[in-house]
Amino acid sequence: MERKLVECVPNFSEGRNMDAIRQISQEIEQTKGVRLLNVDPGEATNRTVITFVGEPDAVVEAAFRAVRKAGQVIDMRQHHGAHPRIGATDVLPLIPVSGITLEECAQMARDLAKRIADELRIPCYCYEAAAFTEERRNLAVCRAGEYEAIPKKLSTPGKEPDFGSRPFDDDIARTGCTVVGARDFLIAVNFNLNTTSTRRANAIAFDVREKGRPRREGNPITGKPMRDADGNTIMIPGTLKKTKAIGWYIDEYGNARHRNRGTGAQAHTHRGREIFPGEAAPVDRHPRRRHREDGHPLDGTRRPAPLQPTRESNRIPARRCQP
Repeated sequence: MERKLVECVPNFSEGRNMDAIRQISQEIEQTKGVRLLNVDPGEATNRTVITFVGEPDAVVEAAFRAVRKAGQVIDMRQHHGAHPRIGATDVLPLIPVSGITLEECAQMARDLAKRIADELRIPCYCYEAAAFTEERRNLAVCRAGEYEAIPKKLSTPGKEPDFGSRPFDDDIARTGCTVVGARDFLIAVNFNLNTTSTRRANAIAFDVREKGRPRREGNPITGKPMRDADGNTIMIPGTLKKTKAIGWYIDEYGNARHRNRGTGAQAHTHRGREIFPGEAAPVDRHPRRRHREDGHPLDGTRRPAPLQPTRESNRIPARRCQP
C-alpha cells in the first residue's frame, strides 16, 4: 500500500523577528512523524513560509502546534508588510502528496479549522477544496479587506468566518483570523523588474492574474471604477487562469518584484515571462546572491535550500528531523 503523505505550507505574518520564527519552526520540528523542509522569511513582506511533510495525523498536529505558537509570539496589532494578510497564521494549506486524495485533505482541513477555532479561539475561514461555498474557494475572497476589515466582517452576515465567529475582542485583535484549506501543489515564480515602481509591478500583476483589474471610466489607471446594476465592480479578466499575482518593492535589492502564483493544470505561470512590457522587463540585479539563496550553487548542481531569511546576515541554521 502506498504510504500516505501530506505536505503543509503555512504562511506566518512575521518575517523579521528571527526568534519568533525559530519558535514556530521548532514546534513543527519537535512533532514526531514530520520532516521540516524549508523556512523562508521575507523582510519586505514581513512574512515567513514554512514547508513540512509527513503522515496525515502528524502533519495536522504539527500545524496546530505552529498556529498555537504563532498566536503567542505574533501580535497582529503591530504587523506591517508588503503582502496581504489576515492573521498571525495567515493561510494554512494541506496538499496531498501520495496515498491520499484532495477530498480527504479537504476534510482534514475543515476538522483542523474547527479545532483551531474551538481550542485556540482563532476564527477560521476554509478555502480552496475545503471551502463550504464556491465563492470562498478563492483565498482573496476570504482575506478581503485583510486584518483591518475583521471587526466589520465578524458583524456582517455572510462575511463571518466558517468557524469561531464572535464579536471582535482583544484575543482576535492579537491573532487575527486564519484561512485553512486544501489544494494541489502551487507554483510560485518571482520576477525582479528593471524598475523601482511598485505601481508598474502591480499593473503587470493585474494584467496577469485571473481576477484581472477593475474596468474604469476614462483613464484606465486613475478613472473611477465601473459597477454593475448590483453595485459590484466590473472586472477585466487577466491573462492566466488559476493564477494570482502581486507586486511590491524589495528594499535589499533596490527594485520592484512581481510574483505569479498558480495551482492546478491551468496555472501556466511560465507564460508570465512573456507578458512583461519592455520598459519593466525582468532583470536580476544580484544573480549570484539569488542563485545562492535559492539553493543553486554556481556550478549548476542542486542542493537543498538552507533554512534562512532573505538577508543572509540573519541565517537560520538548517536542521532536519526524520519522519
